[in-house]
Amino acid sequence: MDSTRHTVRSYDDKLNQLNNFISEMGGLAEAQLAAALDAVGKRNSELAAKVIVQDEAIDKIEAKVDEAAVELLALRQPMADDLRQVLASLKIAQILERVGDYAANVAKRATVLNQLPQVEPARSVPRMGRLVEQMIHEVLDAYAKRDADAALRVWHRDEGVDSLYDSVFRELLTYMMEDPRNITACTHLLFVAKNIERIGDYTTNVAEIIYFLVKGVPLTEARPKADTTSFTVFNPPAS
Repeated sequence: MDSTRHTVRSYDDKLNQLNNFISEMGGLAEAQLAAALDAVGKRNSELAAKVIVQDEAIDKIEAKVDEAAVELLALRQPMADDLRQVLASLKIAQILERVGDYAANVAKRATVLNQLPQVEPARSVPRMGRLVEQMIHEVLDAYAKRDADAALRVWHRDEGVDSLYDSVFRELLTYMMEDPRNITACTHLLFVAKNIERIGDYTTNVAEIIYFLVKGVPLTEARPKADTTSFTVFNPPAS
C-alpha cells in the first residue's frame, strides 16, 4: 500500500474524528439545556438530577477533543484551512463544556425552585431558554455545514435573547417588590435567567468561530447587545 495515501487517509480520519466529537458534544449540550428547562417548567426534580449527573459526559468528550487536537498539531502540523479547523474544534469544545456547566446550574436551581411555591415568571424563563436552545441547534447545524451566513444569522439573534432577559429581569424584580414572599423563588429564577443569557452569549461566540473557520477572517461587526439590566433602577411604589 502507498504509505503517502495511508498517511493522508489517517490525517483525514483524525480531522473527521474532531468533527464527530464536536457534533456529539453539541448534541449533548443541547439536550442538557432542553432537559434543564423542562425541569424548571415542569417542576421535575428527578429530571434535574439527571442533568446534573450527565454533565460529566460532556467533560469526557472535551478531553477527547483536546487529545485529538494536540496529536494533530504535534504530529501532523496542519496548515491553512486544516489548522483553522483544529483550533476551532478546541475553542468550540471549551464553549460547549461551559454550556453544559450552565445547563447543570439551571438544573441545580430547579431542584430548589421545585420545593418553593410557584411564581408566575417561572413560565417566562423557559420561554427565553427555548430561544437559546434553538440558537444552539442552528449554530451546530451551521458548523456541520460550514455555513458562515447561517452562523451570522445566529449571531444577530443574541440581541433578542438580551431583550427577553431584560424583560424577565424587570418582571422578577416587580414580583419581589409586590410580595416579599416571592423573593426567594424569584432570586433563583434570576440566576436561571442569567445562566440562559450567558449560554446565548457563548452561542454567539461559536458563531464567530464558525465565521472565521469558513471565511478565514474574523467577524469585525460590533456584537449587537440589548441587555440593560446593569443600569436598571427601580423605585419602590409610593405608599
